[in-house]
Amino acid sequence: MKVKKGDTILVISGKDRGRKGKVLEALPQENRILVEGLNLRKKHVKPKRQGEKGQVVQLPGPIFSSAVKIICPKCGKPARVGYKIEDLPAGRQGKNKYRICKQCKQEI
Repeated sequence: MKVKKGDTILVISGKDRGRKGKVLEALPQENRILVEGLNLRKKHVKPKRQGEKGQVVQLPGPIFSSAVKIICPKCGKPARVGYKIEDLPAGRQGKNKYRICKQCKQEI
């Protein structure tokens, strides 16, 4: 899954199409994400103490990660995400893998 917590995204399909938001949580096993202020669900909460009133709370519901595009922080446009793999400097083993914007080729 190419979307991570903290990314700014644009919804490209569904009832919230065209809206932007920040990813609150990524659920990679389900291929879904929770986005701040989008796909809101109502939850009825009972009073916890005597004398307190019950209330209706709005919480974000999960949406499919394939229904969103990441907004590139460098160019500010909705972008497809690719990966770039580089070898570590001499003397160290392994590789660095990071996400890039397919349009401007900058690291996300």
